[in-house]
Amino acid sequence: MLKVQNIELFYGEVQALWDVSLEIKQGEVVALVGANAAGKSTTINAISGTERISGGKILFEDEEIQTLDSHEIVDRGIIQVPEGRKLFSFMTIEENLELGAYSKRGRKDMKKNLEMVYHLFPILKERSKQMAGSMSGGQQQMCAIGRGLMSNPKLLMIDEMSLGLAPILVTKLFEVMREITQLGITVMLVEQNVNHSLAMADKGFVLENGRVTMSGVAQDLLHDPHLKAAYLGM
Repeated sequence: MLKVQNIELFYGEVQALWDVSLEIKQGEVVALVGANAAGKSTTINAISGTERISGGKILFEDEEIQTLDSHEIVDRGIIQVPEGRKLFSFMTIEENLELGAYSKRGRKDMKKNLEMVYHLFPILKERSKQMAGSMSGGQQQMCAIGRGLMSNPKLLMIDEMSLGLAPILVTKLFEVMREITQLGITVMLVEQNVNHSLAMADKGFVLENGRVTMSGVAQDLLHDPHLKAAYLGM
């Protein structure tokens, strides 16, 4: 579905990504993990078109997309849930969700997708008229994911889903990710939470200082001695 081939990216004269390659197949859950400032967000920003690469290629369903504008990439079904949620706090939960269906791709299935979001996150339906800014951090994260689903994604990329959330809620959100893949949506998790993300992913990529240093079957990575020592304190 997605092939990132040897991409490089600069912020001014500072190189942020070095020869990064990864591949995602349809229906997979893929974890892109690493420490803070490893280049994870930069990588998905490049895929989303909000950052421009200086070398390499990005192909989605065999089409090169690295020169497309962000809205054109959204129209092809690549949706990013940003770090920090980025909700409109002065609008209701339902209004935030409806904004996710602004594109032609999202509008055609808005009612069906809203029902799907409310099924996955019943608390959002219960509080649909509540202002997003008054919700807890976990409920806001549910709303941000729901807004992404309203865009009718083929590939849903979620940046730091578990950051700052209570462990019990983190477990719940990772369970919902598996439900989402059963709906035919491919998921890419961009996470500092190495243990949780690799535990439920099919495949994983480890970024360190803007480079992919490890990749493979997620369960194999989870038991790799180097990764355990570097990220799991074991």
